[in-house]
Amino acid sequence: MALSEQEQIRRDKLNEIKALGINPYPAEAYEVKDTTQSIEENFEEGKKVSLAGRLMARRIQGKASFAELQDAAGRIQIYFNRDEICPGEDKNKYNELYKRLLDIGDFIGIEGQLFTTQVGEKTVMVKDFTLLSKSLKPLPLPKTDSDGNIHDGFTDAEMRYRQRYADLAVNPHVKEIFYKRSKLFTAMRNFFNDRGYFEVETPILQPIPGGAAARPFITQHNALNIPLYMRIANELYLKRLIVGGFDGVYEFSKNFRNEGMDRTHNPEFTAMEIYVAYKDYHWMMEFTEQLLEHCAREVNGTTKAIFNGQEIDFKAPYPRITMRDAILEHTGFDIKDKTEEELRKAAKNMDLAVDETMGKGKLIDEIFGEKCENQYVQPTFIIDYPKEMSPLTKMHRSEEGVTERFELMVCGKEIANAYSELNDPIDQRERFEEQLKLSEKGDDEAMFIDQDFLRALEYGMPPTAGLGIGMDRLIMFLTDQQSIQEVLFFPQMKPEKKKVELTEDEKELLALLTTSEAYDLEEIKEKSGLSNKKWDKITKSLRKKELINIEKTDEGLIIQKA
Repeated sequence: MALSEQEQIRRDKLNEIKALGINPYPAEAYEVKDTTQSIEENFEEGKKVSLAGRLMARRIQGKASFAELQDAAGRIQIYFNRDEICPGEDKNKYNELYKRLLDIGDFIGIEGQLFTTQVGEKTVMVKDFTLLSKSLKPLPLPKTDSDGNIHDGFTDAEMRYRQRYADLAVNPHVKEIFYKRSKLFTAMRNFFNDRGYFEVETPILQPIPGGAAARPFITQHNALNIPLYMRIANELYLKRLIVGGFDGVYEFSKNFRNEGMDRTHNPEFTAMEIYVAYKDYHWMMEFTEQLLEHCAREVNGTTKAIFNGQEIDFKAPYPRITMRDAILEHTGFDIKDKTEEELRKAAKNMDLAVDETMGKGKLIDEIFGEKCENQYVQPTFIIDYPKEMSPLTKMHRSEEGVTERFELMVCGKEIANAYSELNDPIDQRERFEEQLKLSEKGDDEAMFIDQDFLRALEYGMPPTAGLGIGMDRLIMFLTDQQSIQEVLFFPQMKPEKKKVELTEDEKELLALLTTSEAYDLEEIKEKSGLSNKKWDKITKSLRKKELINIEKTDEGLIIQKA
């Protein structure tokens, strides 16, 4: 393993610390009686304290030093004085261990006494300190110049997501997002519990990926010798519990969908689903309004939130508009009673990318998603979805061809989906069979037929209202984060590319391929000025390092950066 100069220096210090007879990673518990927050809130001159955290800054001036200690709650100034720490003749603990061998990022425990400096800053005078963990890699700390300007901040998104531990250590404001995320879950859980609903857990590995139209992850159970699917939704299991006699059940579930990744989608995400017996989607709309108003207040102290420069107000009530009216308003096209071919033709006329595998439901979804969704910034219920889009939803009580379903749109994105749940087992079987036909046409997101769920419905399920909320997307809106990666501690990332050494000729060839656009190979070869032998050697090396691609096309050979 190649070490940087700073990493090697720290390892040398580690060996010196051990030579002094000090364990840089002690096993003993360190008694922490105070935190930076408790000191701030209950400051008392002269009070004795004991706390621990990272050493984050130092200003050493001979036999005295001001430093900063950071714990989970914040930072506090600490003051080291050689004669306070080493009252006897032996000054090595200060001169050697503190001044020379400790580094920024090391974890230490300190015992001391509170005092206020001449400029009024609350400070801990250190009486004794203990090294708790030696940091072998320098933290990517930003630098502040004399004018207060910050330079070299740890701001590269990819690096921050890959090294979230470093991100949290040097960018304390990031923690606030996750504190608010925790508040959201607590607020929602309390809202449900106060109303007597029961929190449950359902399987993550499932024999059939049911409850949503999505492409699943597949794995193999060796002992049973059967394929299993990572959960795409928990809906069908929660409904089984309603069949079993629970009046209201909910679950915060990790779901997995083997689909694309972008700023609002991660293959692993958190959803909340709740099902309440003897209710319908009208009741659930009011329930959802009350829930989100409550959550916004608990998380931010107000019903309002700023997202991407726009003020969003979660205060109830929210407008309601039918799917048909939304599409008619924004495209001029009326989807009512249209055939699949008419819908496909209309979508093509709107310049939408559609194909022959898409049934009526997907075509309507594509039209709404591309032409209407972004029109709804404030919380808005889109209601009464066509039957083809809603295979688990009860038919509308008065409107033919549509279902009793709503989605809640905020800032042009769906954050909640709800139904009057379909509890007619015969109708449900027919809907599943329609999904099977779509699958046979090539739709790899069509639902499977879940025979056990149909059997459960045949035992009888009471009228039920169900609601699902994307928790990651909701916290994005409540904390003004434009990317889902910002609200996940450890988002899914592409494999980290290993650092590779390049020759000057290799660097020059890559510089010619400045974009991902494909180039004619002969043209680039001529432009590079390389001999045939050298060209072959360099391109072979770059292909082996997975930095370029060379492909044969109808127009000839092309070359591009990988």
